[in-house]
Amino acid sequence: MTALAISTAPAAAIEQNCRFIQAKPDREACYKRQEEELAAKRNKPTPVATDESKTLESLRQMRQDDEAVYRSIHGICRGC
Repeated sequence: MTALAISTAPAAAIEQNCRFIQAKPDREACYKRQEEELAAKRNKPTPVATDESKTLESLRQMRQDDEAVYRSIHGICRGC
């Protein structure tokens, strides 16, 4: 909970800094920088999630293949 309060405080401070800039072009440039920073932060975790989902999918496929092999072996060796 404390980490959440700490992490949101700088974002609020940055927003206030842009809000109180008097010159419109400077204020808009400040907001544009904020948007770019937020977009960069949001886009970083996406490849990690994709890699994790690919890994989980491959593990699931390997487990299905293993189950199929075990079932076929069990059927062959039942009378041994």
